Order: sequence, then C-alpha cells, then structure tokens
Amino acid sequence: MDAPIDVLVPTCDRPAALAVTLTALGGQTWPGLRIVIADQSHHAETLERGEVQAVLRYLRAIGRTVEIHRRLPRRGLAEQRAFLLDQARAPYCLFVDDDVILEPDLVARLHDAITEQGCGFVGSALHGLSHRGQERPHQEAIEFWTGPVEPETVLPDGTKWERHHLHSAANLFHLQRRLGIGRDATRLYRVAWIGGCVLFDTAKLRATGGFDFWRQLPSAHCGEDVLAQLRVMERYGGCGIIPSGAYHLELPTTVTGRDVDAPRALRGAHTGSAAAELP
Repeated sequence: MDAPIDVLVPTCDRPAALAVTLTALGGQTWPGLRIVIADQSHHAETLERGEVQAVLRYLRAIGRTVEIHRRLPRRGLAEQRAFLLDQARAPYCLFVDDDVILEPDLVARLHDAITEQGCGFVGSALHGLSHRGQERPHQEAIEFWTGPVEPETVLPDGTKWERHHLHSAANLFHLQRRLGIGRDATRLYRVAWIGGCVLFDTAKLRATGGFDFWRQLPSAHCGEDVLAQLRVMERYGGCGIIPSGAYHLELPTTVTGRDVDAPRALRGAHTGSAAAELP
C-alpha cells in the first residue's frame, strides 16, 4: 500500500492560481494524498470563489482529503509554514506553493527518490516557460550525485550558493531537454535550495527545527523555505530531481517585503544547534 503523504499549501489572495495547483494535485498518480491549506488571504471570501470551490468538490469526490485553515493575523511566511508543519501526520510532507503545476507522476517520483536515498528532502525546481528558448548555458551547470545523497553545508553567497542559477527562468528545462533525461531515468543533483515544490522527511524536518525560527523574524521576510532546507541539508542531505516535472505560473509575487532574507538575517541558524533529536 502506498504510504500517505501530506501536501502542505500556503496561500494568500490567489484563488485562480490555487485552483490550478489543486487541480494538478488531484491528478497525481499517488493515491494517499492529504491536502492541508493555510490561507492568509486578506478577504475571507477568497476561497469561496467559484473556481476554488469547484476544485475542492472535485478533490473530495475522488477521495482526496482536504483541510482548510484560515490563518490571521498574518505573522509571515515562516509562521505559516510552521503551522502547516504542525498539521502534518504523514512520514513525508510536500510543501507546494499556490502557483505550481505538477506533472501527474511527480509526487510518486519524489517519493521514490527520498525513500531510496533516506535523505532529508528531495525537490522539483520550477520551470518558468515564459523563458523557453532563452538559452543561458552559463547558468546551466549541474552537479549530479553519483553516489548516495550525503549531508553538506551550503552558506549564503558561498561557492555552492551559485547552484541556484540552474533554477532561474527555464534553465533546467533547457538542460533536461538537451541531455535527453526522461522521467523513467530520473537523476539526482546537488542544490543550493529549491523553491516551490519540496518533499521532506517529516521527522527530519522537525528534528532540525522546522520553521521554529519564525519568532526571530519580522512578519515581512523572505527565504524562510531556503533556511529550513539549509538546516536539513547540513544534517541529512537534500537534492533535486531531473527531469523536474513542476512548472511555475509566473504570477506577480505576493511576498512584497524582501528586505529581510532569512538565511542572511539568521546566518548560522542552519547549524541545527537548537534542533531536536529524531526519536
């Protein structure tokens, strides 16, 4: 029997985009998905919009469990993600942003990779297809894992930090096409971090503190997902999969306060010094 996976979706003022993301989750080949939505929209009626309600009816009709939580007042994305992690009950939790399209077998491929490697997270970087055809070979460097995924330390603005360029625009899409890597031959590669679609080992994310650092940040911040990944990667390892299978809707960001970047503001917080031990 397929193990359950909790899909954790933070959302704010994006009913149409959320409907697209939820529809893609409904089409996943992995049957045991429980979807938990944390909504910080300014208007309570946002999730009452017709497109969202139609997809929620569809999900429940096909047997998906969906939970919705209103999360006000807003205390920032890190607090929202911390709340979502608190709701997780499954061995693995998939954080998905509210503006992502997933190929139908993506959750299954992520699960296969993380169970095979026993690492802390496996992610699928988002393709920005408005940049399709804009080749940037200087940003397409990739470092494949040739053995087991192992812990490594990545520091903001260090040499390994440069790996993030692979996830800009449509770079990864162009690279996987050029290398001819199909979904039946998924490969793993080293990352700085992955935005938008990351499957965690729930216990390992919690053991490194999860998003407990939210109290150290102002409500207007960014990079909270990056900091959590750095802490997990340092202790348990993490990787990306190619081909990706995730696509960005490329809408204007709802995160307008970017003066405080969590990995830099809390430099050193990813050492796991306050982390709990796995049972």
